[in-house]
Amino acid sequence: MPTKLQQDQFTYLIAKVHRFVHNKLEVRLQKEGVSVEQWRVLEELGSQSGRSMGELANTVLMNHPALTKMLDRMVSVGLVHRAADPEDQRRVLVYISDRGLALLERLRPKVRAHEEAIAEILGKSNIGGLIALLENASSMAMENA
Repeated sequence: MPTKLQQDQFTYLIAKVHRFVHNKLEVRLQKEGVSVEQWRVLEELGSQSGRSMGELANTVLMNHPALTKMLDRMVSVGLVHRAADPEDQRRVLVYISDRGLALLERLRPKVRAHEEAIAEILGKSNIGGLIALLENASSMAMENA
């Protein structure tokens, strides 16, 4: 069983790696005028358009108010649009636009390059095990949320 100090260091190390990975990706995406959070929205909508705000907030790891503000900006520049759910007019769905899809296609190689650079740093032979570990931890976290 790890000591309290070791647990704190573990938590700190995860946060430190997250910040490093996030900041490096942010730098790559800023060249296209996009934040990491906007990219996550585009990627999510690119794979399954027509998502409710609740679904989108959960999958892109944002709270509702922040997501709403960001989507307002994305709508204003034509990357996404909102429409009433055809099955429930009280519900609003978010869709990616053609402009958003074109941007997403430009972003994907940048994200792949970022992931390859991170894999180099972490050691390519470690990536498969690390991904499995993180997926397992993520699943457990969602079950216990």
